[in-house]
Amino acid sequence: MYDIRQIDALKVGDRVSVSKTITEADCAMYIAATGDFGPVHVDAHYAADTRFGERLAPGILVAGICTSVLTAELVGTLGVSIRDCFWFTGAVRYGDTITFEIWISSKDEANRTVDWQASARNETGTEVLKADATLKFPRKKVTT
Repeated sequence: MYDIRQIDALKVGDRVSVSKTITEADCAMYIAATGDFGPVHVDAHYAADTRFGERLAPGILVAGICTSVLTAELVGTLGVSIRDCFWFTGAVRYGDTITFEIWISSKDEANRTVDWQASARNETGTEVLKADATLKFPRKKVTT
């Protein structure tokens, strides 16, 4: 967990799958930290009258978990995000268990970049998130 991995240790096709249940506590801490008090996230009465019928977890929280899984389980801590694209393809409800599938889709060692993609699905198999992003890795230190 949270290894230091150089770009040359990563291969196109490397993949990880991790599941996480989205809890009330996860959402409360995210909402408190960001100030994202959208009523669909915090107000059960308001959310009941939406097309979803109940409160939803913030989408960016789910995207953040995706990038955390990427760092903790696949690529390590050296790369930094230089491009992140997320598509919120389905609703995530409090209590949903989301399975994140994340893989390296391309690598350019000359430019020190790794592209990664992800798909997240709930327990019924419905996709709720897609991602396509790029990490930039530091130059290796030259020792003499």
